[in-house]
Formats: sequence, structure tokens, C-alpha cells
Amino acid sequence: MKRTVRCETKRPARRERGFTLIELMVAIAILAVIAVLSWRGLDQIMRGRQAISRAMEDERVFVQLFDQLRVDARQAATDDEVGQPAVSVTANGLQIVRAFGLPGEAPRLQVVRYQVAEGRVTRYASPPVATVGQLRRTLAASSGSGDWSAVSLISGVGKITARLYVPRVGWTTQMGDVTAEIARNDNNLKVPQFGNAPLPRAVTGLEVSIGAPSLRVPVRRMFPVGE
Repeated sequence: MKRTVRCETKRPARRERGFTLIELMVAIAILAVIAVLSWRGLDQIMRGRQAISRAMEDERVFVQLFDQLRVDARQAATDDEVGQPAVSVTANGLQIVRAFGLPGEAPRLQVVRYQVAEGRVTRYASPPVATVGQLRRTLAASSGSGDWSAVSLISGVGKITARLYVPRVGWTTQMGDVTAEIARNDNNLKVPQFGNAPLPRAVTGLEVSIGAPSLRVPVRRMFPVGE
């Protein structure tokens, strides 16, 4: 019986191959680029969210300011009730004499002023008055005196400007145009064919513009007066 002899061929041992230094440096460089791009993208997202949040907050504040202006303009008293222009432009803001109170109560008036100080728009409101003498004293008083209330409405404002719409003149910032219109309306009431008609309003529209360093253009709104 023959014996079979097996020849086993020895295979060479497989050599374990690692990463070279160049490959590691390339991988690290790629990861670094990805990290930088990811950080920039995240930073832009965060900045965008902050900008949107600031814009929404500014919009909310502007809406609050203009809503209050619309209410005051709509409730403006007539010129004959005040004895002078019920809506007037001042050096640093706006003044409105408005009706105050509820239906069924004795009629009263209130002086409201919008003024800018240190970049902040503040609404000053006087106590309601019931007599002409009280109204004259209130109109002559400063905004921060006595029992005047002060509510800060918006900050970061450069200036607040206003224009008045006078029917025969158009948009104007000159109070002389308003007083001339009041005098013209008063003279017309003395003509017999007009009878006892009420004195028409000298100012029927109000335009308010708010300027701020953060705004490229001022924010402008228009309101009807006494409607």
C-alpha cells in the first residue's frame, strides 16, 4: 500500500497596511473644512433667527404705537370745542386734544402729546378736564407736570415728524395754514345761508413718520381725524 505524501505550500504572511501620514493629513484637512462650513452655516442660521426676532419685536412695537395714534386721532375734539387747533404739530412731536369719557357722561377733554426724548417716544396724557379754564391751564402746562401720565411706546427713535391735511391746502407742517382754515370756517358760519352748521374741522388727516438709525427709510402711517 502506497503512502500518499501531501505537499503543503506555505503562503507568505499578509502584511497589514496602515494609513500613511499624508492620508491622515488629507483626512484631517477634509474634516476641518467640513467643520468650518458647518459652523458658518449654523452661525448664519442663528444670526437669521436673531434678526427675525428683532424684526418681529420692532413690528409689534410699531403696531402698538400706531394703534394708539389711530385711536387718539379718531377721538380728536373739534376746533370749536378746544378754542384752537385740536391737532397741532410741535417742535419735537405732536399734540392732540381728544374727547374723553363714556357715552352718557358729561363731556370732558384730554390733552395728549407724543414727544421724543433720548431716542424714546413717550405718550403723555393729561387728566381729563371739564371746563374751558381747566383746558387752557392744561394746554399751557408742560407734559411732565402735575398728574400727567407718561407711557413709553418705542425706543431707538431718531425723530418723529407729523404732517396735517388741511382741505383747502393739502398736506402741511405749518400751523399757520391750520389757524387760517379755522378762521375761514368761522367766517363762513357767519354767512346766512350756512345757518347754525357746526364748524368744519380744519385738519381732517394726520400723517406720522418715525425715523430711526436702524431703519433705511422712515416708517410712515396716515390716520383720519375725528372719524
